[in-house]
Amino acid sequence: MLMLVINSYCSFAQGTDTAGIQFTEIKDSVPAATAVKPATVVRSSSKSKEITAKSSTAKKQQNVQQSFWGIFLAGFVGGLAALLMPCIFPMLPLTVSFFTKGSEKGKAFNRAALYGLFIILIYVVLGLLVTVLFGADALNSLSTNGIFNFLFFLLLVAFAASFLGAFEITLPSSWVNKMDANSDKGGIAGLFFMAGTLALVSFSCTGPIIGTLLVQAATSGALLGPAIGMFGFSLALAIPFVLFALFPSALSALPKSGGWLNSVKVVLGFLELAFALKFLSNVDLAYHWEWFDREIFLVLWITIFALMGFYLLGKLKLAHDSELSYVSVPRLLLSIIVLSFTMYMIPGLWGAPLKSISAFLPPQQTQDFDLYTPTLIPATGSQNVPSSSGPHKYAAIFHAPLNLDAFFDYDEGVAYAKKVHKPVLIDFTGHACVNCRKMEANVWPDKEIYKMISQDYVLIQLYVDDKTEVDGKDVVTTSTGKVLNTIGKKWSNLQAEKFQSNSQPFYVLLNADTGQPLVKPNGADYETANYKKFLDSGLVAWHQ
Repeated sequence: MLMLVINSYCSFAQGTDTAGIQFTEIKDSVPAATAVKPATVVRSSSKSKEITAKSSTAKKQQNVQQSFWGIFLAGFVGGLAALLMPCIFPMLPLTVSFFTKGSEKGKAFNRAALYGLFIILIYVVLGLLVTVLFGADALNSLSTNGIFNFLFFLLLVAFAASFLGAFEITLPSSWVNKMDANSDKGGIAGLFFMAGTLALVSFSCTGPIIGTLLVQAATSGALLGPAIGMFGFSLALAIPFVLFALFPSALSALPKSGGWLNSVKVVLGFLELAFALKFLSNVDLAYHWEWFDREIFLVLWITIFALMGFYLLGKLKLAHDSELSYVSVPRLLLSIIVLSFTMYMIPGLWGAPLKSISAFLPPQQTQDFDLYTPTLIPATGSQNVPSSSGPHKYAAIFHAPLNLDAFFDYDEGVAYAKKVHKPVLIDFTGHACVNCRKMEANVWPDKEIYKMISQDYVLIQLYVDDKTEVDGKDVVTTSTGKVLNTIGKKWSNLQAEKFQSNSQPFYVLLNADTGQPLVKPNGADYETANYKKFLDSGLVAWHQ
């Protein structure tokens, strides 16, 4: 489940792609209503924008902190997994004995500490290089770029194949030999080259983990994400060398090297393969291919994790596996967890929401056979059944979650809200936004929330990462020369300029008459009670 943990931690970063954006104030695109409202209720345009900008800035700072912590923890977990790789684990006692042999305890610790520091330095520099090579703007666009997502999918499949034993990803032997020769030098330089030798020699095992981490950190949009991810990874890798140099007697407690190390690689290979499918799903959604639906995704995951469970039980043997004479207790317990997770996913084929993993799955509305969503809709003839607002623009390519009656065009939705005299709920969302999927699966199905969204508000869903090109008459060129020729660019620009934010999900409760927010906009909040208070506050402001 390691890659699910990594992706879960890094999903914080989905809403933190603010680097390189400059916000400029623009005039309201919706004219103010002619009716005079009480001064205590309606804010002026400048005042409202000031409040929105301040709240958006605070929210972005909070999201940035969450993103960095998530990426760091993901890197740390990846570093701990790398320690159990057959390229690193056997080197642990050998390297520590080199530090402690013939040295005083304090001196051995100092040398090991420098060695660990150089490991951290090498990997952090690697993370910084990713940022320098791609640049801030490129990192921001990676998470929604179809070509990059497809290339990442292929890359992770290659990593998975490597872990499963199809081949080994190695660096040129000349690099390793040259680094190893320099490590024979004494002093600080020798320790630095020793750390470099470890990084090169272990690349066949750590490369897929590092690659996965860098891909996820880069696509998070956080500018320093790759460097922070590498810091967490290298810290987890360096700590054991330092601690065992300080307490060398603890080495005897480590398990002996053996076939179990290759089993760790194989399990990570299965997880890499499952993780790769998320990137393929992102491309499918952004370009509306509509062939990688939720049930197909689930069938593949069920198969992958079932095979992993059988492998742990010794029923499946791969190329580099040792003979398994019996199933150990740890393997048995892990197989129970994996197979139980497999069984948990099976009801999802009939539409079960699977809330614990809903953030990773394609949207519920892509499910062809769904027995769950109809249970949320009131029975025919009930007074609670909302009336349809008719055909909507872009409805042929977008489908609202939970069969809600949603608009996908800002102007069309606001015009309808004026007509029926209702407040607007704008949902700035994205195909690649895992937090958006989690909100739609865990919070929106609540009966009271579903009722408010479907009856009390006019829902407008704006996808900021959609790649569908707009009609020629709808193409807009901004004052800065930016051409808004896709649906995603159009709504992303609207969110950035009108609401001073570009994180998703981003919920705005709007007064359609004034074009201004009724209350402070909100982001992802998985507490149902809090989200209900947010919607209630908008209704109170509207009715006042």
